[in-house]
Amino acid sequence: MSQRVQRVAEGIKQEIGKIIHGELKDPRIGFVTITKVDLSPDLRYASVYFSLLGTKKELRDTQVGLARSAGFIRKLLGRRMKLRYTPQVAFRLDEGVEYSIRISEVLEKIKNKGKSNEPESGN
Repeated sequence: MSQRVQRVAEGIKQEIGKIIHGELKDPRIGFVTITKVDLSPDLRYASVYFSLLGTKKELRDTQVGLARSAGFIRKLLGRRMKLRYTPQVAFRLDEGVEYSIRISEVLEKIKNKGKSNEPESGN
């Protein structure tokens, strides 16, 4: 990815985060964190990856809310960023974050289990 594409992707990530938290009024959208943006080389398509802490229902609701808000978000991006073309925005769940949380939980369980099996030293 070129330097320019990386800079634009970072700018889009920051702006979308601001839009979601400050301007979207959709009650379906939960506490979303934008984790990364992948841009096509011609800057016309953006895959926006997000993570969400919540239940499966909240995740589904958030996905629907973000998909429905994509046009509005694109319009605001076009006003705020000085680009020749405002990219089409597609939201995708960043499953890497959820996976790393699960790994951390498993490691913590293993660690705690090891502590409970240690013999107590007494004099």
